[in-house]
Amino acid sequence: MFQRVLLFVLALFVPTAPLAAQGSRADYERAASLGERWRGGLINARVDVHWIDGAPLAWFRDERREGHEHWRLVDAERGVVRSLFDERFAAAAREQGWSGELSRVVAYGRDEFGARLGERDVVWRPLSGVLELSRTAQRTSELSDDLGPSENGEPCAVEFVNERGAAVELVWIDGGGARRSYGRLEAGATRAQSTYDGHNWLFLDLEGRELGAARARVGTPRIRIGDGAPLPPREERSRAPQPGRSPDGTALVRVREHNLELVRDGGEPRRLTHNGRESERWSGPIQWAPDASHFVAWKRKAGGDRQVQLVESSPRDQLQPKSRSYPYLKPGDPLPQAFPHLFDAASGAEKPLSRELFDNPWSIDELAWADDSRSFSFLYNQRGHRVMRWLRVEAQDGSVRALVDETCATFFDYAHKTFAHRVDGGRELLWMSERSGWNHIYRIDAASGAVLGAVTSGEWVVRSVESVDDAQRTLLLRVRGRRAGESPYHDHFVRVSYDGGAPVELTQGDGSHAVTFSPDGRFYVDRYSRVDAPPVWELRRSSDGGLVCELARADTSRLRERGWRAPQRFVAKGRDGATDIWGVVFRPMNFDPARKYALVEEIYAGPHDAHAPVEFAVRHGHAQELAELGFLVVQLDGQGTNWRSKAFHDVAWKNLADAGFPDRVAWLRALAAAHPEVDLARVGIYGGSAGGQNALRALLDHGDVYRAAVADCGCHDNRMDKVWWNELWMSWPVEAHYEASSNVAHAARLRGELLLIVGELDDNVDPSSTLQVVDALIRADKDFELLVMPGVGHGAGGTPYGWRRTQDFFVRKLYGVEPRRP
Repeated sequence: MFQRVLLFVLALFVPTAPLAAQGSRADYERAASLGERWRGGLINARVDVHWIDGAPLAWFRDERREGHEHWRLVDAERGVVRSLFDERFAAAAREQGWSGELSRVVAYGRDEFGARLGERDVVWRPLSGVLELSRTAQRTSELSDDLGPSENGEPCAVEFVNERGAAVELVWIDGGGARRSYGRLEAGATRAQSTYDGHNWLFLDLEGRELGAARARVGTPRIRIGDGAPLPPREERSRAPQPGRSPDGTALVRVREHNLELVRDGGEPRRLTHNGRESERWSGPIQWAPDASHFVAWKRKAGGDRQVQLVESSPRDQLQPKSRSYPYLKPGDPLPQAFPHLFDAASGAEKPLSRELFDNPWSIDELAWADDSRSFSFLYNQRGHRVMRWLRVEAQDGSVRALVDETCATFFDYAHKTFAHRVDGGRELLWMSERSGWNHIYRIDAASGAVLGAVTSGEWVVRSVESVDDAQRTLLLRVRGRRAGESPYHDHFVRVSYDGGAPVELTQGDGSHAVTFSPDGRFYVDRYSRVDAPPVWELRRSSDGGLVCELARADTSRLRERGWRAPQRFVAKGRDGATDIWGVVFRPMNFDPARKYALVEEIYAGPHDAHAPVEFAVRHGHAQELAELGFLVVQLDGQGTNWRSKAFHDVAWKNLADAGFPDRVAWLRALAAAHPEVDLARVGIYGGSAGGQNALRALLDHGDVYRAAVADCGCHDNRMDKVWWNELWMSWPVEAHYEASSNVAHAARLRGELLLIVGELDDNVDPSSTLQVVDALIRADKDFELLVMPGVGHGAGGTPYGWRRTQDFFVRKLYGVEPRRP
């Protein structure tokens, strides 16, 4: 009997599945090899479509399974894709006795392609079928020698302008001194050319004679090619109007010693204000009415002067520590504020404005005059982010009224959902709002403030306005949640009329989309993918979104042969039993469905976005690397994150402690019910920054579910963190709800195993935020681990050492074994 009881007690401490493989040396080696193992494994990882000037033609490189590269020519009008270097090219090469591997393809112009064929540089004209030797085989010029070798600096763009009476050839001199022809530039033509700062360019006439040379530089946007040789490059700079000068050029308003003065042409300066000082100063920009009858100047009040103090304990250049400080406003601190003031230009007198409607700004933006100079308008965002107003000020008497006066019970996501656009000279306004419970755009009469209609509507959201076409009265929008059966986090594109009506759907495939338009705007390339499906490239018509043709697809077959597996999408109901919660699961390459696996969640619940991956990538951060140690790794977006309904987002308001955990726990339980390999008795969680705050909160509020957590550089008390991010979700003034969300205030509730990581030089989140947690845990007599990394800033847990410690922590705490054992 005693033996049976002893065996039963010992069984309570035996893991529910064999653990021999988890966290072994072989697992760590496999995890560390993923980058090299999968490098180059995705076929068609990138397809760049290049449009040919002046023609509905494009070309791109198409990688094939057999490892060869193929170049394709696209006729967008006919929807035809064919080989760029076809049998005509092969026949022309054979006729001239040329052979070898084809490489280094460059488009020169409408019908000229340069390529390396064996040891020869050739020019191929597919429309005419002409193949000839390029002049790039000639010697490097003395002009390019004078410039020195090409250097690869920052990417830049230059515009070549041919001011000669005849065509020229553009030639790039590479870093080794070899010539690379970029084709012909006709007389009077211009060409926008992507290049790099430090690249050398040579200009030849059609007989191969050198005309000039130039070196591309950032900030030199135009290079002129003229008659005569050599022509030194010359930068053309536009003459910007002098700041503060009136539109008619007769007056100038400027700032002197924190005050304003007005200077009339030919006259002496006249002081307009006398009360400016360092803490409350007059400043620009000076914004004139179009008829120069009035102008607006700004008076700026200084905010708080809080400084965060850091100590660098182990500087590399000296023995003794260094101290440093930097300005860092926190929630509740006095803000710098700027207010507009109206002046009559003729008299120089100020016309006082009542601040009743804009007395406590977080920001005042978008100020502009109406075309008729009778009024100006601006966007007012009140501190606390619960009032947004579009205000109109009459120039005649300075009266102020609200054309849009929108209040919110929770918060306006001003950082991501603000759009205000004047139409028809300021007579209409396009305005973004979540007033319906979903993020949409409305058209408003700028004279009366009346809503003229909804530009968009429905249970989906506008994520961003990509472009505005006032002439056609249309918007190009990036949207989410429109397509039933797809993830609500997929980006799609639509075109809508200012006057409403059904949107024109520009994207169709099940995935998240990105579009790139042809130079003339008639066509666009649509690239889409899913987290579990590789990219597809399609060519579509702008007029109706219709499919012209498929261009290419990425292929994972070579990756799968190397052991790669796609993450799994998983959807379950959240806390309310009705709301879909979307997430992904990463499994190790040697996954065995008959075994039990500990689970680790990577968390970042910042309300500014949604964070679980939705697009394809061969590797998603550290998730797969951690999975290789014998874990299931998950990421998901609970309520309180962005880009669903307003109600979904509002869960975060004054309650960042929630972090969507009731949804996360429901999702984990649903995952375990559907997949028996999930061991809910061994669940860990990790995150950095806001994710560090979330990871610790899991052990404070949900220690019955989460058993181990790594919290890196967390903002553990929102009163300690940056003002803009925290007041956006936690509001203002700072009241008891801030303490309710504080990990410091509730540290005594800790259950489970905890590793805190912080960099001593973190200038994003005050490192004292982590150390205050340490203090509270010590006072509560709680056990925990702490890693302070000298000389390291934000994201210390993502450094090689920090990440190794994170991996080891979960192996020890969730599997009870030492890492990297044989």
